[in-house]
Amino acid sequence: MDDRLIGIFDSGIGGTSIWGEIQELLPNENCIYLADSKNAPYGEKSEERILELSIKNTEYLVSQGCKIIVVACNTATTNAIDYLRANYTIPFIGIEPALKPAAINTKSKIVGVLATKGTLLSSLFHSTSKNHAAGITVLEQRGTGLVEMIENGNLQSDELYQLLEGYIKPMLEKGMDYLVLGCTHYPYLIPLLKKMLPENVTIIDSGQAVARQTKTVLEKNELLTSSKQQGLHQFYTNGDEKVLASILNMPQSNLSVAFKDF
Repeated sequence: MDDRLIGIFDSGIGGTSIWGEIQELLPNENCIYLADSKNAPYGEKSEERILELSIKNTEYLVSQGCKIIVVACNTATTNAIDYLRANYTIPFIGIEPALKPAAINTKSKIVGVLATKGTLLSSLFHSTSKNHAAGITVLEQRGTGLVEMIENGNLQSDELYQLLEGYIKPMLEKGMDYLVLGCTHYPYLIPLLKKMLPENVTIIDSGQAVARQTKTVLEKNELLTSSKQQGLHQFYTNGDEKVLASILNMPQSNLSVAFKDF
């Protein structure tokens, strides 16, 4: 049994949606989270720059003694996780859009995917689509501008609603009955999405699946904590710590948020 930290990083605050699922499933584990907000969004950057940022984040988490790292960013997973797994000895958990369950369950055979440019153009996404969505129409929609607005912390603005509606409406008109959220920031849009989606459209993201995989890998490698106490969670951001604290509904006694120019 291993009481070291679970490391998590994302291009900002979005990966806290993944952290939330992990701490719910593994409440005794301690976590450290890096929000690389000053470099958000990763989805518009080159593959080389995404890899560079992913290495930077990984090096910091390794220096903190993490026992496993969750790449809580679809774009970083698709562009960097193969390199990270090949060059570091600890396990890595990646994220990709939950296209497979959507393709299995769709009745209209039309599935929408809202994701960043970096994810939609990646070879991993296209191989997933080819392997799991044969015979399904996959409507790919880039969510340009959404990450930046979420990072600003205003999740209820008319501007955000209108931008999101512009992306969703064309997919609805084409008959989608599943919407896959292909960015860890996007679960924070679910309250707005529920206002604009009919009841027959199901929203799906990767959070619970990632948490389950994290638990599985920890168990397989005998890395689960021996503690019976509530886990402690450290959050570091190189952006606005007030936005991060707001997303986390601070204050909570087992959470800490601080600025760090990592």
